Amino acid sequence: MPKSPDPGFAERRNASVAAKAELLKRSAPRLSGEELAARNAERAAIAAARETRRTEREQAKKEEAERAAAEAIRIKEEAERKAAEEARAEADRLVALEAERKAERDRRYAARKARQR
Repeated sequence: MPKSPDPGFAERRNASVAAKAELLKRSAPRLSGEELAARNAERAAIAAARETRRTEREQAKKEEAERAAAEAIRIKEEAERKAAEEARAEADRLVALEAERKAERDRRYAARKARQR
């Protein structure tokens, strides 16, 4: 069997480009001016809705961050208040302990003086 003639690379490339252009031409919708305007308006509405959702997400993130910061401050203040209460309770306990020691010392002193009389 004889070989078929081999078309050159340039011819194959040109045929490929022409075929792709033909496919694009067939698949491209032909819109009237009104349809094109409606499609552009629809795209603009979608873009506006997308922007609105984005700003709402950013606002929600900002509010959540503020809420978290307020919660952290509240927790810190609560911890400081508890620490102050514990320090006050410890100081009261030490004062009471010292008063007990003094009372015990005074009792022993009074007992010693009573024995000497």
